[in-house]
Amino acid sequence: MKRAAIAIRVHSGWGALVAVAGNPAAAEILKRTRINIVDRKAGGAMQPYHFAKNLPLPAAERHLAQCAAGSERLAFQGLNEIVDEMGRREAAVAGCAILMGSGRALPELSKILASHPLIHTAEGEFFRQVFWKAAERLEIPVGGFRERDLEQQALRVFGDAAGPANQMIAGLGRVVGPPWTADQKNATLAALLLLSSGGKSNF
Repeated sequence: MKRAAIAIRVHSGWGALVAVAGNPAAAEILKRTRINIVDRKAGGAMQPYHFAKNLPLPAAERHLAQCAAGSERLAFQGLNEIVDEMGRREAAVAGCAILMGSGRALPELSKILASHPLIHTAEGEFFRQVFWKAAERLEIPVGGFRERDLEQQALRVFGDAAGPANQMIAGLGRVVGPPWTADQKNATLAALLLLSSGGKSNF
């Protein structure tokens, strides 16, 4: 059974996911998909902090908790389906890589809701944590990779093979077809880093 890694680049309410096997010289894309993790019928679920800023603090906390519960359920279902599919294809998911932001520590909720830039930062972290918790619930080793550090990580882990690996990843779009954007390219690199470093990340 081949080893595979899942990697996810998160957006508001959804994640672009790839499942990858192989190595930096020859990656195999086993799956590309989009996992939606919000109920669009639930008010304020797509941008939970933007919605919460107009609520009294206790109501904002309840809203965020409700959104987290709903999104974690959907993320778990989505990831579980991917793991099952990989099993049917004789691939074992060895880990899950999540592309991270700056890693900036967030202040208390009242200060977040008073700052539009912090609201955006908090929402990104909110949805990343949704996927993180879903992977942990599935007992998949999970690691975070700062997106801005991916190239440096590749140099550290792959050495002289980093340049050819990036060229190989860019060229995969001609093989697998669209979509092959930064979502899929960066997620593929993170998955290969996870496979090559024994599940360790820079977080």
